[in-house]
Amino acid sequence: MTEPRPGRTCPVGYRYGARALAEPAALGVDTLWVAGGLYGNVFALERLLELYRREPGRKALVFNGDFHWFDVDPGEFLRVNRSVLEHRATRGNVETELANPAEGAGCGCGYPDWVGDADVARSNRIIERLRETARRVPGAAAELAVLPMHLVARVGGERVGIVHGDAESLAGWGFSQEALALAQGVQVAREACARAGVRVFASSHSCLPVLQLLDAERAVINNGAAGMPNFTGTHFGLATRISVRRGAGALYGARVGGLGVEAMALEYDAAAWERSFLAQWPAGSDAHRSYYQRIAHGPRYAAEQALRLGEPVTWEAPGSRPHSSSSAWWRRSSSAGGRAT
Repeated sequence: MTEPRPGRTCPVGYRYGARALAEPAALGVDTLWVAGGLYGNVFALERLLELYRREPGRKALVFNGDFHWFDVDPGEFLRVNRSVLEHRATRGNVETELANPAEGAGCGCGYPDWVGDADVARSNRIIERLRETARRVPGAAAELAVLPMHLVARVGGERVGIVHGDAESLAGWGFSQEALALAQGVQVAREACARAGVRVFASSHSCLPVLQLLDAERAVINNGAAGMPNFTGTHFGLATRISVRRGAGALYGARVGGLGVEAMALEYDAAAWERSFLAQWPAGSDAHRSYYQRIAHGPRYAAEQALRLGEPVTWEAPGSRPHSSSSAWWRRSSSAGGRAT
C-alpha cells in the first residue's frame, strides 16, 4: 500500500465521480452566484453579500468550499461560519479536514507535483492551527460535517454542477487552469459534463481562475479565490455568476447555451483585510510565508489568461490577448485589469 503523503494524497472519502452529479437538481433559480476560496476574508464576504443582495429575481448563493482558512481568530471564524451557513454551502477540503480529519490527509489539498514541498508543509501546519480554532467554536465541526461535497442547480432550465475540486473528487485539480491548458484536460472536462449531464461546472480549489469553453454548449468556470487577489497588481477577489441574464459589471464572461457565465470582481477593503491578516498571521508565520505576497501584490497571472475560448490557448506573456469571440466579453477597467475584445 502506498504511504499517504499529507497534503498531496487525496483521501478515498473525497472521491465521488462525475456520475454522482447526475442527481436531481437541489435548487432552481434564474441567477446563481458561486463563491469558493473565501479563506476567512470577512471584507470580501461583506462585498459579496452586498452584490448578491442587489441581484433581482429568483436567485441563490452557494459557497463551494474553503470559506475558512486564514480566520484563526475565533470571532472571525464564527462570523464567517454564521454568514456562510445562512446560504447554500458545500464543503471544501478545509471544512472536511476541520470536521472529520482523514488520517494522513494533512490539509486535504491534494496538491499536484508542481506545488513545492515547502508550500505543502506550511498548508499542513495551517490546518492544524485552524483546527484549534474550530474546537473553540461550539458546534462548528458538526455544522461543517453535514455539508455536501457537491450539488446541482437548475439555472433557467440548464443544469449546473457545483463542486469544490473537479468532477471526480473534492480535492481534484482537473478544473485548474493548468489542467485546462492541455487538450487532454479539456477533453476530460467535456466527458465529465456528459456523464454528469450538466451544461456548466463551477469550481474553485486550485486558487487561480479560468473560464474554459469546452465547446459551444459547455464550459468550466473556476473562480480562483473570492478572498484573495487573482491577478498581478490587483486587490480584489472573484465570484462566479451564472444567469439567464447578463449581469452588470462582469470582469469577463461568455454565453454558454442559454446562460451567461461570468466572473464578478469582489472589490473589498484591501487595506483592512491586510491588517486583519497580519494580526492573525504575522511575518514569519506559515500563512504569511505562503500567501502574503499574493495578498499584497497578486499572483503572477494576468486577467487575459483566465478567459479561454474553445481549444486551449498557449499564453506567452501576461499581456497577451485571447482570441476574439462574439460569445465572450470583457470589461474595460484599469483597476480590474480587464480588456475588451
